[in-house]
Amino acid sequence: MPSFRATLQITGLRPGHAPGEVMDMAIAVVGSSHVVEANQLDVVAGVPRITIRFMVEASEYDSENRSARDTAASLAHGVNSVATTGVLRTYRRSAGKWLTL
Repeated sequence: MPSFRATLQITGLRPGHAPGEVMDMAIAVVGSSHVVEANQLDVVAGVPRITIRFMVEASEYDSENRSARDTAASLAHGVNSVATTGVLRTYRRSAGKWLTL
């Protein structure tokens, strides 16, 4: 199964939400349709960024990429209910490198 990852900047929390809810929401959204391989939180240039690594069911290459992009969009939408967000990026693992979709 092909491996993908989505990264999303977190620019703030919505009122009434705790920091831990951000990652919980991200994992729940992606995990509802795909296997979540890993997750992490980094701070890049002072801005928190979550990364969710997930697998997509093997099919045709473009279809896999489309599914990964759709999943990343769902991730951003879900997380946006508990936090304000910034840049979303999606990557595909290929020959040991992460390629931007």
